[in-house]
Amino acid sequence: MSGEEGVKTSHGCCVSFANPFGSAKFLLYLGHALSTWGDRMWHFAVSVFLVELYGHSLLLTAVYGLVVAGTVLVFGALIGDWVDKNARLKVAQTSLIVQNASVAFCAATLIVIFLYKTELISLYQGWPLTICYLVVITIGTIATLASTATSITIQRDWIIVVAGENRTCLAAMNATMRRIDQVTNILSPLAVGQIITFGSLVTGCGFIAGWNILSMGLEYLILWKVYQKTPALAIKGGQKGDEQEMQQLNEKKELHPDKNASVNGHLMKEKSSNNVAPQEMETPSCSDIITRPFYTFRDAWVAYYEQPVFLAGMGLAFLYMTVLGFESIATGYAYTQGLSGSVLGILMGLSAIVGILGTVAFTRLQRRCGLVRTGVISGIAHLSCLMLCVVSVFLPTRPLDVPPSSLTNIKSLGNISSAGDLLDAITEVNLTTGKENLIESSRVAIEGMDLSPNYVPFLSVSLLFAGIIAARAGLWSFDLTVTQLMQENVSESERGIVNGVQSSMNNLLVLLHFVMVIIAPNPESFGLLVLISASFVAMGHLMYFRYAQKTLGKELFVCCSRESSLPPEVQDTELAGI
Repeated sequence: MSGEEGVKTSHGCCVSFANPFGSAKFLLYLGHALSTWGDRMWHFAVSVFLVELYGHSLLLTAVYGLVVAGTVLVFGALIGDWVDKNARLKVAQTSLIVQNASVAFCAATLIVIFLYKTELISLYQGWPLTICYLVVITIGTIATLASTATSITIQRDWIIVVAGENRTCLAAMNATMRRIDQVTNILSPLAVGQIITFGSLVTGCGFIAGWNILSMGLEYLILWKVYQKTPALAIKGGQKGDEQEMQQLNEKKELHPDKNASVNGHLMKEKSSNNVAPQEMETPSCSDIITRPFYTFRDAWVAYYEQPVFLAGMGLAFLYMTVLGFESIATGYAYTQGLSGSVLGILMGLSAIVGILGTVAFTRLQRRCGLVRTGVISGIAHLSCLMLCVVSVFLPTRPLDVPPSSLTNIKSLGNISSAGDLLDAITEVNLTTGKENLIESSRVAIEGMDLSPNYVPFLSVSLLFAGIIAARAGLWSFDLTVTQLMQENVSESERGIVNGVQSSMNNLLVLLHFVMVIIAPNPESFGLLVLISASFVAMGHLMYFRYAQKTLGKELFVCCSRESSLPPEVQDTELAGI
C-alpha cells in the first residue's frame, strides 16, 4: 500500500492536510453553518415579532407554531418523495432558494406591518392587517417546508455520499454538524436579539431579510462547489442501478459472447421501451393527478414501517413529546418561579455546552462499542438524568404546589405572614366550598413554605433544570445514533421519503406536546407535564432497546472491550451487518 492510499484508507472522507479548507467536507460544514444561522435567527425573531404585533399575546405565535408543525406532518412524506425523484443538485438548489426567499419575503412583510400598522387597522375594518398576518404564516410555513427538504437532502443524503464508505468518518461528520447546530442555537438568537434591542424591530426584520438574500447566493455557490468536488453526488438511485446492471451484462458477455447476444439485445430493447419520450407517454387523467399524493402518502408510511430501523425512528420521535427542554414552555415556567432572564441565559449556555460534550461522547462510544450499543448507553444516560426532573416534582416546594397567584389572592384576604396562617386560610376556604379532602394535601404542600414576595422554590427548580441540562449529553448522543442508523440502513432510493415520514412523526409528537400544554397551561400543572414527558421519553427509549435487542440479541450488553481492541477498518466491517 502506498502512502497516498494509506491516507485515503485511514481518513476516508477526511481530506488531505494540504488544503482542508477547500475540501467538500469543510464546504458542507460551512454551508450548513450559514443555513442553520439563518434558520435559528428567523425562528427566534418571528416569535418576538408576532408577540409584539398581537398586543403581547402568545396567541399568534401559538397559531404559527401549530400551523407549521401540522403542515410538516401532512406534507413531510411528499417532500421526501420529491427529494427521492429528482437530481440532488436540483433539489438542494431549489429548496435553498425557496427557503431563503420565503424568509426574506416574510421579513419584508413584517416591516410593512410595523411601519403601517395603524393605517392597516383603519382600512376595511382591519382586513388588510389580517391578510398580512395570513401571508406571514403561509409564507413562513413554506419556508419551513423548504428547510425540511434542505435538511433531508444535506444531512440525510449528501453527507453519506461525501463520507463515502467510512462509517467512522460519517459519525464524526454527523457529530460536527450537530455541534454547529448547538453553537448557532446560542449565538444567532443572541446576535439578532442585540440588533432588536439596540436598534428596533424594523431593523431586526431588515437585517434578517438582507442576511437571507446574501446567504442564499453564498450557499448556492458552496453547494455547487461540493457537487463538483464529489462526483458520486451526480449518481443517484436508479442511475447507479443501471450502471451496475450494464457492468454485470458486459461481464457475462465476455464469458459467453454468443449465448448472451440475444439476452443483450432483449435487455437493451426493454430499456429503450422504458425510456419512452415524454410526448409518447400516456397523459395522466385529472383523477390520477388528484389521488397521486394520497397514494404517495400511504406508500411512504408503509415504507417507513417496513424499515429495519422503524423502532429506532419511532423511539426518537417519542422524545419530541416533552417539555423537558429549553423551549418556551420550560422557560416560561422558570419565569413564573422567579428565575431571571440572565440566569436562564446562563442555563441555556450550559445546556449547549453539555450537548456539545454529548456529540464528543458519541464519536468515542461509536468507535469503542459500535453504533447500536452507543444508542443503548446514550438512552440510559438520558433517561437517568431526567429522573432528577421527576424527583423535583415530589419535593416540598414542587411544581404541583399551590400556585404563586393563588397565594397572593389568599394573602390579600387577611393578615397572613406565616405558613400556619396560610393553612388556616386555605382550610377555611376548603370547608366553605365543601372540599374537606383538600385540607390535608394543602397542609403537606405548604408545610415550611416561605411566604416572602421574592421567594423562589430553589431546590425544586434547581433539580428540574439540573436534570434538563445533564440530559442533553445523552439526548444528542442518542439523536446522532438514530440519525446514523437511518443513514446506513435506509436504501438510497428511499432516503428522502423515509426521512420525510420521520420528520412527520417528529412533528406529530410536537403537536401532541402543544395540545398537552394547551390542556394544562397553568404553572401549577407543570409537574403533571413533567411526569407525562418523562413517560413518553421512557417509551421512546424502550422502543429503541427493543430494536437493539432484535439487532444484537444476547450480545446487547456485552462489554465494549472487544470492539475497542480492533482496528477501525475491522470495526466497520463487523458493524456493516448491524
